[in-house]
Amino acid sequence: MKILYYDCFSGISGDMNLGAMVDLGVDKDYLINELSKLELTSEYEIKVKQDLKNGISGTKVDVILTHEKHHHDLEDQHEHHRHLKDIKTIINDSSLNDRVKKLSLDMFMRIAQAEAKIHGQPIEEVHFHEVGAIDSIVDMIGAAIAFDYLKVDKIMASPVQVGGGFVKCAHGLIPVPAPATVEILKGIPMKFGIVPFETTTPTGAAILAANVGEFTDKMDFSVEKIGYGLGSRDLEIPNVLRVYLGEVNSREETEEQYLLETNIDDMNPEFYSYIEEQLFNKGALDVFKTPIIMKKGRPAIKLSILVNTKCEKEVSNIIFKETTSIGIRKFIVEKIMLHREFLTLNTKFGSVTVKKSFYEGEPVKYKAEYEDCKRIAEENNIPIARVYKEVDRAMELNNEEPV
Repeated sequence: MKILYYDCFSGISGDMNLGAMVDLGVDKDYLINELSKLELTSEYEIKVKQDLKNGISGTKVDVILTHEKHHHDLEDQHEHHRHLKDIKTIINDSSLNDRVKKLSLDMFMRIAQAEAKIHGQPIEEVHFHEVGAIDSIVDMIGAAIAFDYLKVDKIMASPVQVGGGFVKCAHGLIPVPAPATVEILKGIPMKFGIVPFETTTPTGAAILAANVGEFTDKMDFSVEKIGYGLGSRDLEIPNVLRVYLGEVNSREETEEQYLLETNIDDMNPEFYSYIEEQLFNKGALDVFKTPIIMKKGRPAIKLSILVNTKCEKEVSNIIFKETTSIGIRKFIVEKIMLHREFLTLNTKFGSVTVKKSFYEGEPVKYKAEYEDCKRIAEENNIPIARVYKEVDRAMELNNEEPV
């Protein structure tokens, strides 16, 4: 299993992440070419160079705004006022592949949710300010392109150093971590005050929150590559983001998760569909319902939700706020998962993401991503079963047997 691990001893920003990805092996020309699909290239240019920070060699990536010729770093202030719908349009109208689009939108949604809560606004009315600026758009979509390029099975990270002191932003002087940063990092282990500056930006926080599956200091994998992304500020500590690319030797992945359960016998059944959607939006790994008989012969539903530590609190909030439940049972479970790989399959109807699963090193099954098949069926006005048959046909042409 291929692992990408973030060592955030000096925090993380969007440009530091791009530098680390390039230093790790993401082809810079591929990255720049994919970003050009956003049709925003007239507004920026990208400079990539090798440099040193405190004696550590790494890669520095600068996104330079062509109308300002202004390098961005942790203190840049760009008074752009894009809304979430503007960001969605930029991403969805591009020719980036569907996985990159989804990863990008997930990161921007983290920012939007945080800003909406902080400013007390509906999510669609939030002004993105600095995060809606071109440089931050490039940083987050560039991160999605890098993840898709590396095709790792799992992303992990250390606790996140956020720094200390105060920072200037569009709203004035605010404490570190900035409200948006700490809101995005809720439920994620943080470290504070290694330097009196901001070391983790909202953009960097969103990259981690939307993509990291486990935050831990344990590195139980063999390291194959190391990359360093350089920041702009000179600090007493190396202002770098270190990332590792490694491999877990075991063929199956074991992960500790939690099963949350609650019995419900007094709620309108029509609510379940809405509640399930909200649970998945908050990070639930699985949601299922079991018909049960409670005391005095009352029919009921046992609502079960599989979570990890990152989303447990948010999922519990949904259960208590949206259902009639007044209590939750919590069990520690160990989940054993087959090694998985994702591939983009070209069919006559369009591209489909396919997840392949391996047991003891051998492929044993595959599954087309439902959302891709649904989209193709709707766009071509054909039965979804026909899309799945076309996927099977294309896999057979690739010498893959359907399972």
